Amino acid sequence: MILLAYAWPHMGEENGPLPLEEITTYGVSLIFFFYGLRLSPAKLKAGLSDWRLHLVVQLSTFLLFPALVFVASLFLAHQENQLLWLGVFYVAALPSTVSSSVVMVSIAGGNIPSAIFNASISSLIGVFMTPLWMGLFMSTSSTAEMDLGSIIMKLMLQVLLPVTMGVLLNKRFGTFAEQQKGRLRLFDQTIILLIVYSSFCDSFAREMFKGYSAAELLLLGASMVALFFLVFGLIHLLCNAMGFSRENRITAIFCGSKKSLVHGTVMSKVIFPDANIVGIILLPLMLYHALQLIAASVLAQRMAQTTGKTQEVVG
Repeated sequence: MILLAYAWPHMGEENGPLPLEEITTYGVSLIFFFYGLRLSPAKLKAGLSDWRLHLVVQLSTFLLFPALVFVASLFLAHQENQLLWLGVFYVAALPSTVSSSVVMVSIAGGNIPSAIFNASISSLIGVFMTPLWMGLFMSTSSTAEMDLGSIIMKLMLQVLLPVTMGVLLNKRFGTFAEQQKGRLRLFDQTIILLIVYSSFCDSFAREMFKGYSAAELLLLGASMVALFFLVFGLIHLLCNAMGFSRENRITAIFCGSKKSLVHGTVMSKVIFPDANIVGIILLPLMLYHALQLIAASVLAQRMAQTTGKTQEVVG
């Protein structure tokens, strides 16, 4: 997908000939509908009962990430790379991904109901926490107003509503969804690949890598990988210390270590009113988003193979 985006970025960029934004938007909604369709209300209630798991995920997303990046910036940031560090902190302040987090948890055999809950609630919390963190980090806060109502409404319609509808229809169509899980898994993976393709099409079309040497991009990419594995490892250690089950540990480390490109690009237009710097600020997010998908996919498959109990992906 990355090579295709590099060769033909105009095909998948925003306002391009392919309506990938609409396809992926509706596709994500269908993913969550089928997730909900396989979840009985009793199973969902049981999955949401562990408040310690939810606390670990949300604190990792909105406290651990910003704290690590802020401390690193005190030693490594300087005038020449100030915008890049602003972009790195922006990555740290963002909410978790939704669809890919749940997909990775499902592949690795984690607690899917808790993954859906944490990824969804993270999106809502991020509407408030991300601008707050960026206002504290930047020397001058943004004067632009955020349309919180429309953002929350969009998340409700795209994520929470489809899941709720699926849960309510579980009794009638849950068995059918189980029978079609192979086809639904293929659909789910196709949507994820389209998201990766369109994301890289936008970055290449905007020439976001122009002006940076290959060495600088490699160093930034290596830093994003290091940040991902550092948070991944710290959450893993914390979960072991707290005696989490394997399923809850998988949910915590995947949901707590991911960051959302979708929310990042949407909120950047409001938080950073200067359009000239948005591209540079989004560069760390683009790299982190792509590299987290690659790293998380490898880790999820390895976890599934280690236990020999791969939980089928639905949607």
